[in-house]
Amino acid sequence: MSLLSSLTRFLLPAEAPVIDYPFVPSDVALYRRTAHPDANVLDEQTWDDMLLPQYSAQLARETSIFGQQELHRRLYADGGGVAASAVRVRTLAQDAGQRRQLHAACAGLRRADREISVALFGAEPAPAPRWAGLLPWLPPALLLTVALALATGVVALWGVVVGLWLLLSLVQVRYHEAVEEWGRVLATLQQMLRAHSLLAALDDPLTAGLRADAARAGKLNRRIAQSVVGNLPGVREYRDWLWLMNVRHYFASRDAVRAELALLRSSFERVAALEADLALARHLAQTPRYCWAERGGAVALEQVVHPLLAQAEPLTFALAGQGAFISGQNGIGKSTLLRTVGLNLILARAFGFCYAERAVTPLLPVYSSMQSEDALDGGESLYIAELRRARELLALAERAPAVFIIDEIFRGTNHLESISAAAAVLHTLSQQGTVIVSSHNLVLAPLLEDRLAPWCVSRVGDGLRVAPGVLQETNGISLLAARGFDHAISAKAGRVFDWLSAQAHSPVSRSDGFFD
Repeated sequence: MSLLSSLTRFLLPAEAPVIDYPFVPSDVALYRRTAHPDANVLDEQTWDDMLLPQYSAQLARETSIFGQQELHRRLYADGGGVAASAVRVRTLAQDAGQRRQLHAACAGLRRADREISVALFGAEPAPAPRWAGLLPWLPPALLLTVALALATGVVALWGVVVGLWLLLSLVQVRYHEAVEEWGRVLATLQQMLRAHSLLAALDDPLTAGLRADAARAGKLNRRIAQSVVGNLPGVREYRDWLWLMNVRHYFASRDAVRAELALLRSSFERVAALEADLALARHLAQTPRYCWAERGGAVALEQVVHPLLAQAEPLTFALAGQGAFISGQNGIGKSTLLRTVGLNLILARAFGFCYAERAVTPLLPVYSSMQSEDALDGGESLYIAELRRARELLALAERAPAVFIIDEIFRGTNHLESISAAAAVLHTLSQQGTVIVSSHNLVLAPLLEDRLAPWCVSRVGDGLRVAPGVLQETNGISLLAARGFDHAISAKAGRVFDWLSAQAHSPVSRSDGFFD
């Protein structure tokens, strides 16, 4: 090792430790929104309804912003590339040694503290202004003017000195923030290019696609790097404020990025894809229950669970040619069932696997309506919010076939209008897509039986079962006593319930022609 290298290692700060920088969700979403704005089949409400923020956080452990952004993109995408990625994930999930080797090569990516997809896939950086070519001449001109002023004693030359110094300071102040921010972007770009080179150097078939341009990636990495000597304590300030090296490097590196934008975009996509595959494989290697989904027109999930529930009860759920109307007692787990089915259908489309013993799933988008609430800031009541979401779902159904997951539709209005509006919307929606809906309004079951098969969630022994049929014994009133209400209140509620039940008419069947 040379004396200069030893001195540099001694004086320069050690490389930052590997950390998982806490990027906010809006940063993670930027790659999808910038590079793939028209390839999304998921919407924001479904993302929240299906608890995908929490699930994504679970997947993203020990994964950099690159892998996080690619996982996010796949969850929103139409599933067109899932077959190829599934092959890679299968391979990695079965080989712990291969995972460790690739994980070590990607470790530097986790030092990144800036999101760079906008810099790469957004508007191209503007070329350096023409006057930037004069920057190298300003410092020598200043020093030469100072020397002449000292040697000749001409007072006027000191005015020129002051003018040149003010010009240098003005340039520095004008570009200081941009230079600092660009420096962080460059640091992330360098980590990406370094990972590109490290991965390409591995004797691994999964990194073969990175080898063709690994030399160019390494060369570009060196080209955009700051001088090692220039980072020595005390030297950097002198170089920047007198010689404008930071501003000159800013313009030069931006031009280098512009010239190699295609390479950088390709490197980003391949490195991010590989790290996302690695995250999925690492997750599956620690998952006791999962299977690779089979493609089909129906929905069949055997012993399926929700991955966010530590002690999830497995359920078997299947649909063939119809949607489903799901009923069940309060607290039995209907909403959990909907989220379990919806999330697993999304994961089958995005990643190719489900948390089940066997899964047959259609390659369809999933949209949901489960968390409509009053919006105080927007002046939107619960019912108005529900109507807005119902219109969105109907519009989505007109575009292409999809699966619609709906929980307790139209809670925000009175009982009769709720049933009437729900029946009309659900019947129309089910003519254009597959509807899976849960509701306590059991009268909807016979009204929609020609489109939605009735299924009832019940507890059998220590587990849950989903079987054909409609809930026969409700528990809303019995829960009053169980939750500490006075017996008199429970008795009054029971008498009102009996009176209302006596007043209710038998529901009409489909043959009465309401939906013709």
